[in-house]
Amino acid sequence: MIAPATSLACAAQALATAEPRAKAAAALDAAVRLQAAPALDPARLAGLADRPARPARPILAPPGKVPRRRLGSPRGRIALLHALAHIEFNAIDLAFDMAARFACDIAEAGLDARAFVADWAQVGADEARHFLMLADRLEALGAAYGDLPAHDRLWEAALATRDDALARLAVAPMALEARGLDVTPGLIARLEAAGDARSAALLRVIYEDEIGHVAAGVRWFRRLCARRGLRPAAAFRKLIAERLAGGLKPPFNTEGRSAADLTADFYAETGRIMA
Repeated sequence: MIAPATSLACAAQALATAEPRAKAAAALDAAVRLQAAPALDPARLAGLADRPARPARPILAPPGKVPRRRLGSPRGRIALLHALAHIEFNAIDLAFDMAARFACDIAEAGLDARAFVADWAQVGADEARHFLMLADRLEALGAAYGDLPAHDRLWEAALATRDDALARLAVAPMALEARGLDVTPGLIARLEAAGDARSAALLRVIYEDEIGHVAAGVRWFRRLCARRGLRPAAAFRKLIAERLAGGLKPPFNTEGRSAADLTADFYAETGRIMA
C-alpha cells in the first residue's frame, strides 16, 4: 500500500524526474499519495525549479523546424503522435507544477488547498497515462518518443505565468488545453480517414479526459476570481491578452468547451465559433 502524502514533496519528485517513462511512473505514484492524503501541508516548496527535469531527447527546436504532420503517410502519423506525446509529457509537469507552485496561494486565498492539489494530481495522472499510451503507439509503429525534434511553447507559457495562479489557470488549462478540445475531433476524423483506427481511438480517450481537465481549470479560476472580486470572463480575456503570446486561435469547439463549463462569454469575442 502506498503511504499517503503529507507534503508536496512527491509532486516535486515527479517534476525532478527526467526519463519519460520514469516521470510518468512518478506522476502516477504521486497522484495516488496526494489524493489519499487526509490532510496536506500546502507550504511553499523551497527551491522549486522554474523548469522541470527533461531528457536529452527530444531536441527542442523552433516550431517551424518541427516535422510537418501529413496524416496520409506513416511518417506523417508518427510525426503527429510524437507531437501529441510531447504535449502530454509537458502536461504531466504542468499539472504537478500547478499543485506544487500554487497550493500555498490557494490556501492563502481561503480556498481548499488539499482539494486543489487532489484535482491537479488527478490531471497529472491522466496526462501520464496519455503519454504512456502514445509512447506505446509510437513504438508499435517503429518509432519512439524523442526521435523527432519538438518545440518548447508549453513551458514558455508556464514560465510566463509562474508568478500568479490565476494567470496559470487561464493560460494552461483554459487556453492551451482547451485548444486541444478544438482540434482533436478533426484529428480523429483525419486518422480514421487514413485508416489508423487505433491512433484515433487513443485520441478519443484523451479528448474525453481533457474535458475534465479544462473543467478543473475553469472551476478553480471561478473560485479564485470570486476571492479576488473579479468577473471571471473579463478577467480571463484580460489575462490572455497580457500573458498568452498570439492569443486564442479560433474556431472554437463550443460543444466541447461547454461540456467543460468554459462558456462562450470567455472567448466568443476573440474569434469565430465552430458550427
